[in-house]
Amino acid sequence: MGTCDGAVLEHLKAADELFVPAVVLGELRYGARKSGQVQVNLDRIGGFEAVVSAEHYGIVKEALRTKGRPLPENDVWIAAVAVQHGLPLVSRDEHFREVDGLELVRW
Repeated sequence: MGTCDGAVLEHLKAADELFVPAVVLGELRYGARKSGQVQVNLDRIGGFEAVVSAEHYGIVKEALRTKGRPLPENDVWIAAVAVQHGLPLVSRDEHFREVDGLELVRW
């Protein structure tokens, strides 16, 4: 990830509050995980997030990319939340079997 330009940094410093959607945090974590400086970039993001699902989203999406088995974006979020909380996922979509650590239940 690149560094903030001056104008962006000034706006961030002047803000009383900053809201970053979980989807954006997940995308940032995914980008960090596929970068050449994974830990440095993850540390940069860490200060922005309070939503743990974003961490799981980044892990799940990067693992799927590495396998060459991407899933639709909303399904990545669904899987990430299930993995985060250690919950089984009830679905007939077999592509969820590609997600490491996810228990898929078919009803």
